[in-house]
Amino acid sequence: MLTVDFDRLRVGLRTRFIDVGAGGGRHSYEALRRGAEVIAYDLDEPELKSVADMFAAMIEAGEVPPGGSGKVQVGTVLEMPYDDGHFDVVLASEILEHVPEDDAAIAELVRILAPGGTLAVTVPRWLPEAVCWALSDEYHANEGGHIRIYRADALEKKLVGAGLVATHKHHAHALHSPYWWLKCAVGTNREDHPAVKKYHELLVWDLMKKPAATRIAERVLDPLIGKSVALYFTKPVQQ
Repeated sequence: MLTVDFDRLRVGLRTRFIDVGAGGGRHSYEALRRGAEVIAYDLDEPELKSVADMFAAMIEAGEVPPGGSGKVQVGTVLEMPYDDGHFDVVLASEILEHVPEDDAAIAELVRILAPGGTLAVTVPRWLPEAVCWALSDEYHANEGGHIRIYRADALEKKLVGAGLVATHKHHAHALHSPYWWLKCAVGTNREDHPAVKKYHELLVWDLMKKPAATRIAERVLDPLIGKSVALYFTKPVQQ
């Protein structure tokens, strides 16, 4: 389940790509399938071990074009061990809402992006997120949880102020918003609740089968209740 448009990111053979806050690696795997030189970067060392294992399995299975590579790196977004302008594409998906020092994190993302490169940032969208917060303190008030709700225009302004040029914006995962509203209403840890179980089964079915009806429904609903907003930027080439 991808939140960003990889064609818009222009990820291809030997693209220097970093997935900051990679988590389980869903975006890293797509970049590797396209032949990029991928770094999956995250604080969670055990999860990155699983990502590294999947990279190896993909290469062994012949799913990676020649020249593609996948590596993992444990670290914080506030201090990344890379030279200025090292990456052609920087992705930060669903992480800034967790970071107290978001301005410092944004500065690091911009620093490691090459001039002419592309940065994509995704965060929970304001309306669906506000509903979750209203329904449940448990959803966000926990260690490592969401500490702020962004409005897309305000976040875009921060990134433009950091030296980038905004190029595009879209919303994603509308079908996931009601799922999270249900979870917040009945208890975020109640995976056994009948309504939550049924809705989760629907989401898994949709992910596996990709039927036309749900794909159309999500495209129609994304502008209204998309769970995430994705923002795209380029870094100017200095004259």
